[in-house]
Amino acid sequence: MTDQSPTESRSSAADAVVTSARADLEAGREWKARDVLVGHVAGTYDPEALALLGDVHAAMRDLPSAGAAWFGTNRRGADVDAAVDAWRDRHADNFVQMWHSLPQSVRDHEGNKRVDALRRRVEKDQPAAGLDAAEGDSEGGVDTAVIIAVAVGILFVICAVIGFVTLLSWLVPGV
Repeated sequence: MTDQSPTESRSSAADAVVTSARADLEAGREWKARDVLVGHVAGTYDPEALALLGDVHAAMRDLPSAGAAWFGTNRRGADVDAAVDAWRDRHADNFVQMWHSLPQSVRDHEGNKRVDALRRRVEKDQPAAGLDAAEGDSEGGVDTAVIIAVAVGILFVICAVIGFVTLLSWLVPGV
């Protein structure tokens, strides 16, 4: 048994994740590196892993996702600016959508000037909805999935009634 503090064990676990992701990236398994990093940064704010996740997305030619990852870091440069612009374009500068596209750990972590500015903008634009409210139709309309589910349910009930009447006519002649 080792005498590691919780901070040291988290650091070594984070190092292991980053090392594993780098090995996958070098072996041409970008998708695997992405999955490992996405899982890690979902629950742990790790700027090194976020920067590597941006690199992985860039290698996969997914510039908007690279921009979302790099937005949560202090990384700067022309490649970061281009990726962040692509991320903003993907969401048409809808700040609520942009906020929800960031990993939860980035949203929970304070201290990054850009993320904090986005947080303030979302709070200003939608104070009643809250930052972690589920995304939905911003105009209060009915969700298309609900309409489809209701239509399928009605169709199922109609088919069940027709089937029951047909079965009853077979069992009881003359009905």
